[in-house]
Amino acid sequence: MNCGIMSLLSDTAFEDPWSSFFMDVLSPLSFIKVSCVRMQGLLLLVFTKHQHLPFIQILCTKSTPTGLFGYWGNKGGVNICLKLYGYYVSIINCHLPPHLTNNDQRLEHFDRILEMQNFEGHDIPNILDHDLILWFGDMNFRIEDFGLHFVRESIKSRCYSDLWEKDQLRISKTRDPLLREFQEGLLLFPPTYKFDRHSNNYDTSEKKRKPAWTDRILWRLKRQPQAGSHTSNLPDSDSYFCLYLRSYVSHMMYSISDHKPVTGTFDLELKPLVSTPLITLTPEGLWTMEDDMLISYSLTPDFLSSPWDWIGLYKVGLRHINDYVSYVWVRDNQVSFSDGLNQVYINTRDVPETEDQFLLCYYSSNLRSVVGISKPFQILPHSFFGEDSLGESQPRF
Repeated sequence: MNCGIMSLLSDTAFEDPWSSFFMDVLSPLSFIKVSCVRMQGLLLLVFTKHQHLPFIQILCTKSTPTGLFGYWGNKGGVNICLKLYGYYVSIINCHLPPHLTNNDQRLEHFDRILEMQNFEGHDIPNILDHDLILWFGDMNFRIEDFGLHFVRESIKSRCYSDLWEKDQLRISKTRDPLLREFQEGLLLFPPTYKFDRHSNNYDTSEKKRKPAWTDRILWRLKRQPQAGSHTSNLPDSDSYFCLYLRSYVSHMMYSISDHKPVTGTFDLELKPLVSTPLITLTPEGLWTMEDDMLISYSLTPDFLSSPWDWIGLYKVGLRHINDYVSYVWVRDNQVSFSDGLNQVYINTRDVPETEDQFLLCYYSSNLRSVVGISKPFQILPHSFFGEDSLGESQPRF
């Protein structure tokens, strides 16, 4: 991220350009932005398919600066802690200190970021008790001992295994007890740093920095299945949560940075601890753009509602929870309730005529998350209705 003062001020007032770009790309694929956190040049975004929204609760976002004795955010980590189908998941993006000789400082910052992920005032377990930690970013680990010529020749001949033995992260995992608990895929791609910008050439400047795998993706599972098993072998038969790495690659075609981007693709298998949404939403009757329309919703017994809860009306393909075309405060506009069934009216008269489908989402202020989502439906335009000889509206087919 551009962390200049004007960029920071602009991104505070408006949507940052990376969020806007990814929302444009992902919303047609039914992905919705559910959370983000930024610290100067670090940005972490979380998207989900809309059908998972009622089962994802954003618990906390946190920034941990480690630059300038812990006061400056040019180095450090950002974290989004969420509850996914009842499981605790932490996602961390980091930027650790650079240079070959600063490995001890990198490990110190790694441990500090992890230790600072306490969630005071929240009913959230310690991060080391979370079911999954995904940790990635510019970790800045370098290749020790070997000279520049040997490293470049090894890369040219794709003899990466010679370089693995001197990779500082792999070496550090044998010494640091916290780092040792994190897993990583095989480094079957060239070192991703440092390149001349707008090229695939490693650094040709006067400094001629030695290539290194600085950009890494790690993960830590609290519970592990037994070796060689693809099914649950966990002591607790009521839960199953496991992660499998599908791909771990770099992308040489991108050249706007002196790093090459790295992606990891995973399969997450789980047995939901929560399988029923807290709120069930239903649009009642035939919806048109002429009148206020009725919504029925029911609550599970353990859901604690708030006066600030609201229901939003969205077009299918929404980018973000704030993309509603209309909304209603549930307490202020409640028309009836009995035995857990509640009804409210929502204004649809200002909804533009469109052939798009719509969704209803219930947003919980206490949980800061969507806790209910309806099935897609259509709102009929004004032209769908005509008048009979008595002047009464009749549907046209």
